[in-house]
Amino acid sequence: MTPSGHRRLILTRHTKSAWDDPGTADHDRPLNQRGRRAALELGEWLNSRGYEPDQVLCSTAERTKETWSRMAAAPLEVTPKVEFLSALYHAAPDVMLKYLSKATGDCVMMIGHNPGIAEFAARLPARLPVDPDFQRYPTGATLVVDFQIDNWAAIKAGSGSVLDFFVPSGRD
Repeated sequence: MTPSGHRRLILTRHTKSAWDDPGTADHDRPLNQRGRRAALELGEWLNSRGYEPDQVLCSTAERTKETWSRMAAAPLEVTPKVEFLSALYHAAPDVMLKYLSKATGDCVMMIGHNPGIAEFAARLPARLPVDPDFQRYPTGATLVVDFQIDNWAAIKAGSGSVLDFFVPSGRD
């Protein structure tokens, strides 16, 4: 839970997807085994840190939906409102900002795709995380950023404070 006058954003790139069937449309690609393990690890990490969203804005791609489903299988204490938005499928940062500015949760998670999610993550904090993985924002990368705002419509680039950055391993 975030204090009054604060909003928290959790920006997650979907975990590793399967490429074993060349006939599968990009939008319909599921996670592979590593991606499934990484998504569960990510959910457990979020829970262990108390970073639990009360609202989730998720691309409609199969791999993003499955990432959320596996993350939510971890022992989360909060049941968020989940919205699957086709506009977030390979969305550019300005589209992500448009949907985030309409969010109603205090702690919002967005699950999307590169390159848009990496670009969005780089625009929001006042200081970027010192982590070699941040620039490439690999699958499962998750940035947690706090903002001193009363509502999401007031969000501005370069105004967030980074709390954490995490990349799950997806290993057993």
